[in-house]
Amino acid sequence: MESSEGKGKICVTGGTGFIASWIIKRLLEDGYSVNTTIRSDPGRKRDLSFLTILPGAAQKLKFFNADLSDPESFKDAIEGCVGVFHTATPVDFEENESEEVVTRRTIEGALGILRACVRSNTVKRVVYMSSASAVIHNNKNDDVMDESFWSDVDFLRSVKPFAWTYAVSKTLAEKAVLEFGERNGLQVVSLMPSFVVGPFICPKIPGSVHLSLSLVFVDAGEKDQYGLILRAHMVHVDDVARAHIFLLEHPNPKGRYNCSPFIVSIEDMSELLSAKHPEFQIPSKESLKEIKGYKLPDLCSKKLMDAGFEFKYGLEQTFDDAIQCCKEKGYL
Repeated sequence: MESSEGKGKICVTGGTGFIASWIIKRLLEDGYSVNTTIRSDPGRKRDLSFLTILPGAAQKLKFFNADLSDPESFKDAIEGCVGVFHTATPVDFEENESEEVVTRRTIEGALGILRACVRSNTVKRVVYMSSASAVIHNNKNDDVMDESFWSDVDFLRSVKPFAWTYAVSKTLAEKAVLEFGERNGLQVVSLMPSFVVGPFICPKIPGSVHLSLSLVFVDAGEKDQYGLILRAHMVHVDDVARAHIFLLEHPNPKGRYNCSPFIVSIEDMSELLSAKHPEFQIPSKESLKEIKGYKLPDLCSKKLMDAGFEFKYGLEQTFDDAIQCCKEKGYL
């Protein structure tokens, strides 16, 4: 994917997000030019300096206004790009909107972006960022789930676990984009990261980082979150960014790829954090044994690793990087 613009131009949708901003950072470091989309900000109140100060941004990063509610708005950002990372997605954990509204916007936005890719005549590949939530919610008793597993939308709608509308929208959107690629001769692959943790360059602490550090933020009344991390899949944000670029550059990727190197129980989390960070009053392992929550199966990332990808970060460094970043930004 070499071109006169270094390695070529990549479009990253939803550029102000936690993962997207880290992908942009990585792409610039790797010699790519980047077009990124942000929602319209008529009053110019949004601070984009965390992106504009990135090394290489002045020469190689351009911003475009676009919104999933208006799929045609992505056309200009995609024009001239050799690849697209579609990371933008509605996130409504408070369920302010109905599942139908969220799902429709997610699917129509994604398909509108893919149509623009086809019309561009330059886009060689699209990497769609799906989610582990499109894999694990299926009422099956398997201990390990690979890419052949899909979340059951009817099961989600009946049980309504935490973030169920997000899981429904990601499941149906991923199926739709893969089917569109097959029908239209467009190379589309999907990456399903689990709980993304680690450092962040965006101004606000990402929800997944805050939740993963619930044992550290215990004094801030985070105990009601413990059930959500009873047994949690996790992946370092830099590994997620690197996996996107890996799939972009791979000679022949196929279909879906889980991206989840480890799973950790809340008791092991307590043990690790207590030993490494005595400066925090971490709840003891014993005190957490009665926590109730959703026990998740293991996610198998063998397909991604067999393709040649190597996870760079272990669990300890993932937590260390997140905690260090929170300290530097004044959250801890």
